[in-house]
Amino acid sequence: MQTIGTHMSIAKGLDKAAENAAGMGADTMQIFSRNPRGSSYKDYTKEEISRFQKIREENGMKTVLAHAPYTLNACAADESIRDFAVRTMTEKTYEFACTVIREDIRRMDELKIENLVFHPGSHTGIGVQAGIKNIIAGLDQALTGEEHIMVLLETMSGKGTEIGSCFEELKEIKPDALIISDPGVFTIAKEVCPEIEIHISTQANNVNYADYLFWQRLGAKRVVSARELSVKEIKEIRANIPDDLEIETFVHGAMCISYSGRCLLSNYFTGRDANLGACTHPCRWKYHIVEESRPGEYLPIEENERGTYIFNSKDLCMIEHIPDLVDAGIDSFKIEGRMKTALYVADVARTYRQAIDDYFESPKLYESKKEYYMEEISKCTYRQFTTGFFYGPTTHETQIYDNNTYVRGYVFLGIIRDIDKEGYALIEQKNKFCVGDEIEIMKPSGENVMVKVLDMKNEKGEKVESCPHPGELVRILLSEKPEIMNLIRVKEESK
Repeated sequence: MQTIGTHMSIAKGLDKAAENAAGMGADTMQIFSRNPRGSSYKDYTKEEISRFQKIREENGMKTVLAHAPYTLNACAADESIRDFAVRTMTEKTYEFACTVIREDIRRMDELKIENLVFHPGSHTGIGVQAGIKNIIAGLDQALTGEEHIMVLLETMSGKGTEIGSCFEELKEIKPDALIISDPGVFTIAKEVCPEIEIHISTQANNVNYADYLFWQRLGAKRVVSARELSVKEIKEIRANIPDDLEIETFVHGAMCISYSGRCLLSNYFTGRDANLGACTHPCRWKYHIVEESRPGEYLPIEENERGTYIFNSKDLCMIEHIPDLVDAGIDSFKIEGRMKTALYVADVARTYRQAIDDYFESPKLYESKKEYYMEEISKCTYRQFTTGFFYGPTTHETQIYDNNTYVRGYVFLGIIRDIDKEGYALIEQKNKFCVGDEIEIMKPSGENVMVKVLDMKNEKGEKVESCPHPGELVRILLSEKPEIMNLIRVKEESK
C-alpha cells in the first residue's frame, strides 16, 4: 500500500504541522529537525509531544521523517564550514563528532520520529575517500546503538561533488571485503571493483557444499553458512570444498525466527529493515490469535498467566564448544551484534578471542577456563543460551515462552576517547555515574580493572558530581590511568 505525505512547516508548532498534514489526507510527513538554513532549534514540551502523538495516532499517520538542516556538511574540506557539524575536543586531538546529528537523533527519538535524513555533503577539496571517512567518523560518534531512530543518507549521485555513489566509492575506500547475497549485486561488484574480496552472506541460504562451490566458481573467497547447519554438516562441507574457500559461521548472538536472516517482520511492522541491521525484534513480541468470524476478540496462546512468546529464541552461545568448531574446519567465527552496544560487542568478541587463543595454546588451559568464559559472556545483555542447530534440530527448550526481556549484568558507561596532560579521560557518557563510584575498565587483553571516579568535569571545565544526560561529554579522573579506547562499565545492581 502506498504511503503519501508532504514536507510540513513547523513554524506554528509540531502539533499544527501534524494537524495540517492530516487535513490534507496525508498518512506521513517530513519536517525539519531545526532551522533548515541555520542551527537554531526548539525543545518541545511534554504537552506538545503528547498532542503531536495524539494527532498521529488519531489520523493513522505512519512513518514520519525529520530532515537535518541543509547547512550541515560533515565531509567538507574547510574546517570553518565543518565547525557546525564537528566539535573540537582538545587543542591537540581532533575528535570528529557530528554534534547536530547527535542532538537531533536524541530530540527526534524523544518525538518517536522514525527517520532522520541528512545530506552527507560535498567532498570538494578532499576527495571521496576523505569525505566518506569524515562521515563515518561522525556517525560513529553520534550513534550509540540505544536509539530507535534510523539515520538516512540522502545522496545526490550524479552531481559529481556529493557523496552518493556505491561500488565506485567502495573501490576508492578499499574495504577488506564485501558481504553480498544477491547474484546481481555480486556481478556488479565483480565488474566495478574486482580487486575486493567478496564474501557470501548467510542470507544466501548456504546449506551444502554445492552452494559453496557455486559461489567459488563465481569468484567468492568466503561463504557464511546457514544457521540451520549442524557441526556434522559443516564438517561435511569442509571435506568437499577446496582449502582456500573459507567457511564463516555464526557462533554467538541473537537467533532470528528466520534463522538464515531473511526475516521481513521488522520491515513490515515498523519500516526498519532487519536485513540492513536495524531489526526491532518483532519475533520477541507477545502475540494473540484472532479468529476470522470473531474480529476484535484476541485469544491468548497461553503457557501461563502471563502468556507466551512463541518466536522468542534463546541466544546462541558456542564458547564452550570451540574444539568442535575448529574440528569442523570453520575459518571465521561470526558474532551477531545488530543493535547492540559497544560494550556487548567488545566483551563478547574479547572473550571469544581469549577462548580461541587459549585452546590453540593448550586444550587443557581452555577446558580449565570454561567457567570464566561463561562468566564474562554473561556480563553482557543476553537472553539465556542455546547451541542452536549445531547438535541437531532445535526443540521447545531453545525457546523462552514467559518473557522477552534480557539479562543484563553490566551497564555501559562509555569509551575513553582522549586523555589530557592532567590525566583526565574524555568520554561521551552513555549512562549516569557519579564521583565516588566504583567502576570497571575493560582492557583488550581481557584484564578488568576496578577503579574509583575521583573527579569529573563537564565540557566547560566546571567540576560536577555526576553526568545524568546520555551523550554529554565529560572528563573524569580515575584512581588508575586508563588507555585510549578502553571501555568503562559498572555492575547493574550498583546503579
